[in-house]
Amino acid sequence: MPYPDVSTRLEWKARPPIHPATVLDRKPDRIIVHHTSTPNSPDMSLDHAFRLSRDIQRFHMQGRGWADSGQQLTISRGGIVMEGRNRSLAAIRAGKHVVGAQVLGHNSHTIGIENEGTYMTEDVPDALWGSLVEVCAWLCVRYRLKPAKAIIGHRDLNNTDCPGDRLYERLPDLRTAVALRLDPQAVLPSPIPDASDGPEAFTSDDVNGTVPPFRLK
Repeated sequence: MPYPDVSTRLEWKARPPIHPATVLDRKPDRIIVHHTSTPNSPDMSLDHAFRLSRDIQRFHMQGRGWADSGQQLTISRGGIVMEGRNRSLAAIRAGKHVVGAQVLGHNSHTIGIENEGTYMTEDVPDALWGSLVEVCAWLCVRYRLKPAKAIIGHRDLNNTDCPGDRLYERLPDLRTAVALRLDPQAVLPSPIPDASDGPEAFTSDDVNGTVPPFRLK
């Protein structure tokens, strides 16, 4: 399976970060699904997606005082995947972890995906959903993670509505779709442990899955 087409920071014209992101020589153990809590725009264009990334970066840097965009990856409602925090794309490709600012108290071991929109009552567009499945499958391969235990929502670790009730309800479907994307003959994933117990509650066997039977591009 080739990795998804990810637009780089250069392509969406990111501003320089206040300082370079920290890169850890190890993998994250959880993939965090977010929503941006922004309007559900009908604009599915590339220009809109790139503007979204610039808006997120500006809000995170000027509104929250962070060094850069908090999340490692962003997906627009049109399904366009973009690099978030600086150095994220290179780190993912190398099997390393860029420390973000997307889950309070858990940034050292999680990688975050911001999904454009607000999904308390509305469902995600098909284009976004398809890209989210592909991105999660890619991350599971790069980091040797099991979808059934790696993919969780922001609210599993922090007191928040994110990623919205509708998207959160679909996380079991997401885990199943990713598992089947990696291996069409896969057994359906079992329920994940209680993520509120923190990363110490998971064994190394929970994290280190078998590499799926396909080659990366």
